Amino acid sequence: MNTAEFSSLPLDPALLENIASLGYTRLTPIQAEALPHILDGKDIIAQAKTGSGKTAAFGIGLLSRIDFSRFSVQALVICPTRELADQVCKELRLLARFTQNVKILSLCGGVPSRPQIDSLEHGVHIVVGTPGRLQEHLRKRNLRLNHLQTLVLDEADRMLDMGFAEAISDVISYAPKQRQTLLFSATYSDPIREISKKFQDQPITVSIDSHHHDSVIEQHFYHTEKSKRLSALGYLLAYHRPESTVIFCNTKRECQDIAAALDNCGFSVQALHGDLEQNQRDQVLVRFANKSCSILVATDVAARGLDIKDLQAVINYELPWDPEIYVHRIGRTGRAGKQGLALSLCIAAELDRVKAIEEYQNMTAKWDELAPFQMVYEERFRPPMATLWIDGGRKNKLRPGDILGALTGEGGIAGSDIGKIDIFDDQAYVAVRQDSVDMALAWLKKGKIKGKSFMVRKSK
Repeated sequence: MNTAEFSSLPLDPALLENIASLGYTRLTPIQAEALPHILDGKDIIAQAKTGSGKTAAFGIGLLSRIDFSRFSVQALVICPTRELADQVCKELRLLARFTQNVKILSLCGGVPSRPQIDSLEHGVHIVVGTPGRLQEHLRKRNLRLNHLQTLVLDEADRMLDMGFAEAISDVISYAPKQRQTLLFSATYSDPIREISKKFQDQPITVSIDSHHHDSVIEQHFYHTEKSKRLSALGYLLAYHRPESTVIFCNTKRECQDIAAALDNCGFSVQALHGDLEQNQRDQVLVRFANKSCSILVATDVAARGLDIKDLQAVINYELPWDPEIYVHRIGRTGRAGKQGLALSLCIAAELDRVKAIEEYQNMTAKWDELAPFQMVYEERFRPPMATLWIDGGRKNKLRPGDILGALTGEGGIAGSDIGKIDIFDDQAYVAVRQDSVDMALAWLKKGKIKGKSFMVRKSK
């Protein structure tokens, strides 16, 4: 493409105007490479990491093909996790603001299926879902794909890693043979080539450099000993003082132990691992994303689909065996033109992993010194926000504006003191600045939202 402007693309003027209102002017590399082919109706296989702008690339493409006067499923996006599906839905809704008629539905497990069935009966244009729940609705004939035009496999490599190959094949078996299939993956492995061969028609390959450069992500490595790894971690957190950090561990047990140790030393921390119930997981992610918790300790499996804006640092408590996983981990920081920080602890037995990372990225590791650090209790780096949990959600017809109105109206809380508001089916979360949270809590306990009283408490 000769230009990197959205206005150069053959798009509906209302869609272009909406894209501009969202602050999108210049195309990201993946958008510049992929969008012209997507708009031409071609199948593509695109190698691009999370945060590269891929959702807008396929979102603009599928919105351009939809007949909004016909209430049938015309686009399907398959995602590995509920979190990623929710993020994709949010971005598609933003991109679709130019039309009032679009219906976008998330079909994921971990939530009741009855409301999903009701929504499908009323007619939907775009479905975003996880393989298991999509299979369930297709088998019961709640979801029909007779009019499907565009199929998107998002983070296809992660879906294969999670054992979804059979489920994906089953879902696609319900789709028409004549369709556009867009496949996005952070890696371009043999299993990805196989799935492309099986489901795509003469796809065009688009590949964006998946390595991370110091101009975007500053990478530092630190020699330590096994027995000193925890105090080394404390030093990195105390020295760099990032406002938001994800610490990666290789096992669930390690994840829990590290989170508990940091909590005992006064850090604002939560653990994210596979043993959490869905509502616990939702609460952990909400609190981390809305800046009422500073540190998230996670395993690779639990963090799949995690996309947190303004993540300042990623710390590898232990290096992964696979350099691709290292690149995927650190790629969560340094997004949207912001500088990111990737810090990795390494004992002597892991030096081969550093060599593999150097070869994979074609770079030389930058080694820095650690200073002694005592892991003693002290309240450290209090997060800027706190979260209030409200015992009511979509089923109670609660909307973000209702909660905002209750707090800023009679509640007397400044709008600038209220952060992210997340609404789920049965509960809602609102981030409030630390200085105002007690006042907000007291008001919501005695006052009403939308004329109703709700149970409210501070999330811990």
